[in-house]
Amino acid sequence: MTRITKRVVDSLTPGPRDVIHWDDALHGFGVRVWPTGRKVYVAMTRVKGRLRKVTIGSHGTMTPDQARTRAHEIISEAKAGRDPVRDADLARKAPTMRGLGDRFLSEHVAVRCKPSTQAEYKRAVELFINPALGPRRITDIERRDIADLHHSLRHIPYQANRTLGVLSKMFNLAEVWGLRPDGSNPCRHVGKYPERKRERFLSPEEFAALGEVLRDAERDGSETPSAIAAIRLLALTGCRLNEIMTLRWEHVDLRNRALRLPESKTGAKVVHFGETVAAVLRGIERVDGNPWVIIGRKEGSRLTDLQHPWRRIRAGAGLDDVRLHDLRHSFASGALSLGKGLPMIGKLLGHSQVQTTARYAHLADDPVKAAAGKVSDYVGAAMMGGREPVAAHYNSERGQEKNNGMTAER
Repeated sequence: MTRITKRVVDSLTPGPRDVIHWDDALHGFGVRVWPTGRKVYVAMTRVKGRLRKVTIGSHGTMTPDQARTRAHEIISEAKAGRDPVRDADLARKAPTMRGLGDRFLSEHVAVRCKPSTQAEYKRAVELFINPALGPRRITDIERRDIADLHHSLRHIPYQANRTLGVLSKMFNLAEVWGLRPDGSNPCRHVGKYPERKRERFLSPEEFAALGEVLRDAERDGSETPSAIAAIRLLALTGCRLNEIMTLRWEHVDLRNRALRLPESKTGAKVVHFGETVAAVLRGIERVDGNPWVIIGRKEGSRLTDLQHPWRRIRAGAGLDDVRLHDLRHSFASGALSLGKGLPMIGKLLGHSQVQTTARYAHLADDPVKAAAGKVSDYVGAAMMGGREPVAAHYNSERGQEKNNGMTAER
């Protein structure tokens, strides 16, 4: 037949069986006429050698020009390797984002991730992803939807970036599971917000204040022995919070002074310690039937909340801006001040990558600065003929000038 137009389609009459009338101008574009008189636009093409026939829409609800445009898109997509029939089938059967999140948590996270990571992923899905995208089908999600969600969390950039990472993993798995076409992850090219790595290190005076508050809490019983022991172990070992909170007595080797952790953020590791840590561990009461070092209030349980005790203790020590994780940073800072190199500190902290330890590199300048100061004072004293160091000399001169100026003003 000739080019498909409204007048041509209106003139087509039904027969005893359905017939497709093909357009001469666009190869693969046609209109199917059913015996009932219903007329439907179709597109037929091949994808990797397979013949594909796609229903575009009914005549009357769609004009011939609209159908032709859509047919051209389908044929072009097929030439690029995309299967229009498969895509339509995926869209029809696609689960919602809530359904994808449930499958992601049960089939991937619960099987492949550690408990702490499971909790982080579950939090992102339930608190941020489901409220924003939960009811929508995964095949309908576009990059602008991801960008909008990411932008809505701009006031908490760390959480915004973590949520983006979880979404990206979910969509990668959706492709693996055949729920979205390959290469369709809408998280691609959504830029992350810059994050500032917060660095807070306790000075010797601050450690002294913390120790005094812990001793006071121990004497008056204002905090549980478990909370006090946990904070001491965090400060004295440089361990991560979860490593201490989930520490079991079977992991403690007092004879060889080592914590043999079967699982940590970087896998199994050994944490070596000295007599101070050994004394803390020996001072912790072992409870029959409870395998945990840091026990909870319930029988056989471990302590799960150290944040509330820590807030009270840090307030008493005047350390309101210090997080529990800052004790780990301070442990690294202490090692550097004692002259330990970054490779050794990486081993002490259990870092799997050198780049992680390198963030402490600038702290190594402090011992160098102190040494340089001592040398310059020594040379300066010699230059002044064995008298006071140069800095003291200049300071005294400035003071004299200031006093003279004040006298003149009077």
